[in-house]
Amino acid sequence: MEKGVPIRSISRSIAVLQAINKHGSLSMMAIARQGSVPYPTACRIVQTLILEGLIEQEPARKRYRATALVQSLAHGYQSENELVGISRPHIREITRQIGWPVSITTKVGSRMVVLDSTHAETSLTFERYYPGFTLPLLGCASGRLCLAHMEPEERENVLRWRAVGDDGNGEALLETTESLNAICEQGYATLGWNRHNLTPGKTSSIAVPIFQNGRFVSALTLIYFAAAMRQDHAIERYLSLMVMKAEAITAELSK
Repeated sequence: MEKGVPIRSISRSIAVLQAINKHGSLSMMAIARQGSVPYPTACRIVQTLILEGLIEQEPARKRYRATALVQSLAHGYQSENELVGISRPHIREITRQIGWPVSITTKVGSRMVVLDSTHAETSLTFERYYPGFTLPLLGCASGRLCLAHMEPEERENVLRWRAVGDDGNGEALLETTESLNAICEQGYATLGWNRHNLTPGKTSSIAVPIFQNGRFVSALTLIYFAAAMRQDHAIERYLSLMVMKAEAITAELSK
């Protein structure tokens, strides 16, 4: 990474806009809290975004919401329409059969992004996760699965940056590499008592890979209440169904 990058003001502005967009509308105090920026900074950013037409103040309320102009930011992005269209009936079928919500996630930059999920179609969930929700690569089962299927050089680069963030802990880096190799060999990833979601410590997950022409493109992830069953029981009950559906999606994607 070049010296001087990233630009902190841009990073903070993006965080504020994402927070407003995620929650629909927020007060200035909530914007500062959700965007993890000081209150005076949040005020300046909001004023700038209003000037640019990306957000507006709600009538008669001191809350701020995104405008239709934010759609222009995504105009040049070609979404994963084919993947979502093909996987949608499969993830709905899984949830109909077993009750637990299922999501489709893919890697964008250094995070996993939810493309689709069935959280809104079941009562067996604490929160509803909509497209665009992000998770850290090493903080979710789908991210670990993605890392496990990366080319060695790409994976090494990602883990090296993580090691720098962990004060260059080489032992942790080696341990992570070995665990990712094991995930690749067994064909699925798990994570218990997930911490990096909307309800930290309350759910666990199982993720299986989806490929397109031999290349990993996404993860099919089952999310269940951590207190409801042990991880080995969840694997015994649901892994075969998850693998079958992932293989069906892979076959359709690779036609």
